[in-house]
Amino acid sequence: MSQGQQTKRTWAARARAVPGILAKSPWWVALLVGGLCIWLGLTLVTKPLSSLGALTLYAGASFIISGISDLIENEKSGSGGIRMVLGWGWVAAGLVVLVWAGGAMAVLPVFIAASLIVSGVIRAMGAIRGKVRPADERVSAIILALADLIFGVVALAWPDVTLLLVAILFGARTLLFGLGRVWNALAEAITLSRARRRTAATSAVGTASAASTTRPKHFRRWMRVIGAVLSLVLAVAVAGLGAQLRSGAPSVDAFYAAPATVPDEPGQLLRSEPFTTGVPENAKAWRILYTTTGDDSTPAVASAVVLTSLKPASEPRPVITWAHGTTGYSEPCAPSNLPESFDAGALPALDHIVENGWVLVATDYAGLGTKGPQPYLIGQGEARSVLDSVRAAKALDTEQDELTMAEETVVWGHSQGGQAALWTGGLAASYAPDVKISGVSAMAPASDAIGLLANLHTVSIGSVFASYVAAAYADNYPDVSFNEYITPVARTFVREMSTRCLSEPGVLVSAVNALAIDKDRTIFSKDPTTGAMGDRLRENTPVLPISAPLFIAQGAADPLVTPAVQDAYVAARCKAGQELEYKKYEGKDHMGVVSPDSPLIADLLAWTQDRIEGKPATSNCTDLP
Repeated sequence: MSQGQQTKRTWAARARAVPGILAKSPWWVALLVGGLCIWLGLTLVTKPLSSLGALTLYAGASFIISGISDLIENEKSGSGGIRMVLGWGWVAAGLVVLVWAGGAMAVLPVFIAASLIVSGVIRAMGAIRGKVRPADERVSAIILALADLIFGVVALAWPDVTLLLVAILFGARTLLFGLGRVWNALAEAITLSRARRRTAATSAVGTASAASTTRPKHFRRWMRVIGAVLSLVLAVAVAGLGAQLRSGAPSVDAFYAAPATVPDEPGQLLRSEPFTTGVPENAKAWRILYTTTGDDSTPAVASAVVLTSLKPASEPRPVITWAHGTTGYSEPCAPSNLPESFDAGALPALDHIVENGWVLVATDYAGLGTKGPQPYLIGQGEARSVLDSVRAAKALDTEQDELTMAEETVVWGHSQGGQAALWTGGLAASYAPDVKISGVSAMAPASDAIGLLANLHTVSIGSVFASYVAAAYADNYPDVSFNEYITPVARTFVREMSTRCLSEPGVLVSAVNALAIDKDRTIFSKDPTTGAMGDRLRENTPVLPISAPLFIAQGAADPLVTPAVQDAYVAARCKAGQELEYKKYEGKDHMGVVSPDSPLIADLLAWTQDRIEGKPATSNCTDLP
């Protein structure tokens, strides 16, 4: 025998000796280990969202315990070297997670998926080939194999869900392992106690042997089968839920595809088609595709909806240009692509727009529906999409008799769209002087990106919005590095959250992820208001002068765009000489301020009618504290 072969045999013998020692340890050692495992398992099962830091700690410990469990079972059943390798693999994975938490979390879902699939195959092959002898163990092995395979597929499809499911699944496994250790330890302790009271040493030994091989055996068999069935039920339930959530995710159709050659001139109408989703009675709408300009000054494509009242008009119809609030960051999240197209971006007073005989032009922004990164909270990109949508709608006007659009337009925007509205008013004169703006209304605008981002960690599911900002700024600005700002433990969660729309069922997963992240306070490893990202955020505070009348509305109970941040922004604009009207609405939060029962609606409609009629605007800058 060569020295290399002898070394391999020596290490193999040592590896087999460890689980053997564990399996034959004194009863009180097993009791302590079992109690620790029960505590750890219960913690994972009942508090999987304690925090990302705790999740990595618990997951690493559970992997180690799971591997030890496999090693002990392998020692008892003699399943073979493959099961031993798998057990040591889980132990090694647990050590890696504990030592290299951030990096491990990025690759953990794939590792878990592969390990579960391999584990399922090994279990199934062992049962089919007859290596598992008792019928109940064989049935359990086949059921667990199916569960492992299903969980493996789910882990590949839902990497961020996997990280949370791992906590629950391995928590349950750790809990069952601990219960088994405690049961065996107590059974052994009781048996030994009874044996000492026996007068005959041989009968005591026989009694101990009989007790240790009957009562625990029946319990273990029942627990094994029940645990396997529960694992399979959970796996099927998770897979079914995942399929249901994915089936509700929007996908874009061919309408949004850019032509082979995109014209250089912005505002060109590329195509149009009738649009009916959510369109009120006595109205008609079209979905349009048009050219705009990217932040790198290259031609880009965006989509929009143009809606007109069918109410007879004796003169050109007033135009409302709508900049929608946050619907998501990824391509399918365009309002025109969603089931509730107008509600998705929180458009107020749609019925009033139709009743008043106005025209609505509602951009999706470039990157929503169309290819390319969305300029999420990136003001100039949003504003160009808004201004070019009006230009394209004017081109549509020449094709559709129902439109008859007036020359001037009033800009409305809420939240993200409020920022877009402010930028639209400031950029119009230089970028699109042909688009005549007669007024700008910004409702709960994300006017101060620095102030907004600094506040997100205090807001429920604030991490979802932070993921959109992080993805957008990393995708749009070469000097902003995603990995530089996002903590390694949270990167998988953040990437996945940024791909989901707020209106799709899968956002529930993002909300669950946000609960885990928010307990760690932030997704950022570096203050996003500093460095390159901080500079870019400051660039996107709308400070360009707006020559048209400006109306800013704010909910006094808004936890997302806080009144204090808005007050400071308004005060700074007034100090810079910007004329504006600023109103706060008591008791109204971020969405409540544009709800149908909000007093803002009446104010907005009256203010808009004044702009249409060309009445002079008033400013209350001097009355503000």
